[in-house]
Amino acid sequence: MKIIHEKISIPTKGNPDLINITANIKKIVDDSKLKQGTVTVFVIGSTAAITTFEYEPGLIKDVKDLFEKLIPSGKNYAHDETWGDANGFSHLRAALQGPSLVIPFEEGKLSLGTWQQVVLAEFDNRPRNRDIVVQVIGE
Repeated sequence: MKIIHEKISIPTKGNPDLINITANIKKIVDDSKLKQGTVTVFVIGSTAAITTFEYEPGLIKDVKDLFEKLIPSGKNYAHDETWGDANGFSHLRAALQGPSLVIPFEEGKLSLGTWQQVVLAEFDNRPRNRDIVVQVIGE
């Protein structure tokens, strides 16, 4: 069993920014030369998340609209009162979505559906430089 630990940095535009990082993850798995195992993708920070969906313009808009309906950015949140940074909605969206994802791989290929991509979801109210930990475990 081998463990490979990599980090990628992705600049974001701020809420809402949905970025397809599938190619980054595939490259790390390819470079590992491992044939089977799992890859964990984890974003560092409490106002961003990792998810999967079909990365196409209609669904990107739908996902943005969904989060705005569920957790509106224009509402006042208790977190905003505490810190005065007006990003309570960002924390709630990231908490709902989650910071990580585990993807199995076989024969060196990620076990993703045909239209399934790995997506970094930036919810903070300002541009950020996100560090994403990618850990590949396998043989």
